Amino acid sequence: MNSGDILSNLALYFSSLEVFFRRAYGDDGVFCYCCATVLTLIFILLCQIIRKVRFFSHASSSSSPSSSPAVSASQSLSSQSRISTLVSDEDLKDLIEKLGERSDDDTEIWEDVIQKSNPRVSYTAKCCKPQDGGPMKYLSTTVFENCSPEVLRDFYMDNEYRKQWDKTVVEHEQLQVDSSSGIEIGRTIKKFPLLTPREYVLAWRLWEGKDKFYCFIKECDHSMVPQQRKYVRVSYFRSGWRIRKVPGRDACEIHMFHQEDAGLNVEMAKLAFSRGIWSYVCKMDSALRKYIGTSHRPQGPTVSAVSLMKKVPSELENQTDDNTNSSGTVRTGEGAKRKKLLRKPSKKQVAKGLLLVGGAVGSAVCLSRGHSALGAKVALAYFLTKLRKRGAQQSQTSQNAGILSHV
Repeated sequence: MNSGDILSNLALYFSSLEVFFRRAYGDDGVFCYCCATVLTLIFILLCQIIRKVRFFSHASSSSSPSSSPAVSASQSLSSQSRISTLVSDEDLKDLIEKLGERSDDDTEIWEDVIQKSNPRVSYTAKCCKPQDGGPMKYLSTTVFENCSPEVLRDFYMDNEYRKQWDKTVVEHEQLQVDSSSGIEIGRTIKKFPLLTPREYVLAWRLWEGKDKFYCFIKECDHSMVPQQRKYVRVSYFRSGWRIRKVPGRDACEIHMFHQEDAGLNVEMAKLAFSRGIWSYVCKMDSALRKYIGTSHRPQGPTVSAVSLMKKVPSELENQTDDNTNSSGTVRTGEGAKRKKLLRKPSKKQVAKGLLLVGGAVGSAVCLSRGHSALGAKVALAYFLTKLRKRGAQQSQTSQNAGILSHV
């Protein structure tokens, strides 16, 4: 019996039921019309279900695989060749120049953002706003005491462990690894208060040099993760670091360059960074100590960019030695003249800072370059966070006031 016969029989069945109710309760009975209405709705629902079943059964029968294994193999080979060119030695060369702060652009002005430390970790950072209006550039140096470069490298690259201590990371998955080039591709979802989750699809690669490690990361596309409306895909991401041992000390440092466009206003992103980065670094340090206290073995896939790490090309090895600066030093130009202002702000500056926080919501439309709703959310999230953590920040400031130093 096909679906057409089923529908015909159902129609006859409901028609006979309607005649039955009319005879039992009269042609003008209210109960008759109520029952007829209910039965009609049930009939329509069953018709829709049967149509859905017919549609999906036809779709599954017509979607039988037609591609041959040879075609699949050629597509896979093409994909591997494309991945092997995503991150190259030229990217490493460019990273080394950035970390060595050697730039041909004399118009770049770097400004101090933060300089803080405690007995276990120190952090310095500066930023530069590109003249072409691109995303803000950041250079930072973090020094961890009582830590080896190998452990710090594994800690930074362990994305499974990061999900345990970094609450902004809600999801991470490895998409693909190219064994020939050592490039790994992954997808990460980050969630921030009052903002749409950000989606990062990135490719990265590691190099091992003389007593140091390098990593370069950039955005990419992948067929396994098409864009979704519930996420904001980060369209531009350039980041890289160098990890090495601090000479003469039981410590190691990570010197990092970072630039990304996450759809936020530049000034808002800078404000959020300067206000929240130190607490994030302290949280990272606590997670690192727990990582060292355990087996500190990577919890992610066994085959990764770390296990497929390449050697720094010989022609770049000498350049890395020339660009290696003293530990934790962040050289600044114009920002160095404002050291005293950063260390001890005047009452006038404090008042301006409070005015900035209080008026952030109202000025978000002007600052967000057209993303008015997004800018307002960022400002509101920052304002509410400052109110909630005001007491905790005051106590932390008093504890750290005596140990701030320029590393």
